[in-house]
Amino acid sequence: MIHVLAIITAKPGQRETILGHFRANIPAVHAEQGCIEYGPAIDAAGFSAGTPMGPDSFVVIEKWESLEALKAHAASAHMKAYGEKTRDLIASRTIHVLSPAT
Repeated sequence: MIHVLAIITAKPGQRETILGHFRANIPAVHAEQGCIEYGPAIDAAGFSAGTPMGPDSFVVIEKWESLEALKAHAASAHMKAYGEKTRDLIASRTIHVLSPAT
């Protein structure tokens, strides 16, 4: 299994716009072969421990059956379209591709 944590920081005030495009793309991603989990997460309201992501950031939490499935996801037409829609709205993006530590 492959885990992915993508930390997305939007340009100021653009997080909800990006999340709108992201949410619209979720059904296509969930239909992909090998997708186990794919969804966005933001700071939990009312919890002060830890370091907050902040109002312009979110994390994409993904699980894939294999590295091949992740590669196919990255090359898919719907992900390319999502990238084109959000490219100018993103300030930074960091992607961590991880394997379980067994």
